Amino acid sequence: MLVTTLPDVPGYRIVKVLGVVKGSTVRAVRFGKDTLTVLRQVVGGELKEYTEMLSNARAEAERRMLEEAARLGANAVVNVRFASGNVTSNAAEVMAYGTAVVVEPITEGSRGASGR
Repeated sequence: MLVTTLPDVPGYRIVKVLGVVKGSTVRAVRFGKDTLTVLRQVVGGELKEYTEMLSNARAEAERRMLEEAARLGANAVVNVRFASGNVTSNAAEVMAYGTAVVVEPITEGSRGASGR
């Protein structure tokens, strides 16, 4: 599956738009790690526990988005974006969303008037 933040896929043309697809997850850091993070906030520096949690959440949200796109019959998702927000003081939601499409490679015979 091709995935891009661009509105189209270079070298391909969109032949069918299947709709918006999304995936989300809500994650929290374990209590012990959360306590260490509070201490790190006092002295400064990267909050590695939260960095790891958000990285894992983004990967899970993207995986769920791609599963939805595959169920629709897409072979690409364009205009992919990520959004996040707090659900509680210790948990965050991460959402991935984009447009599921069917693309095919551009060949000399398929360029059409627009050059796509």
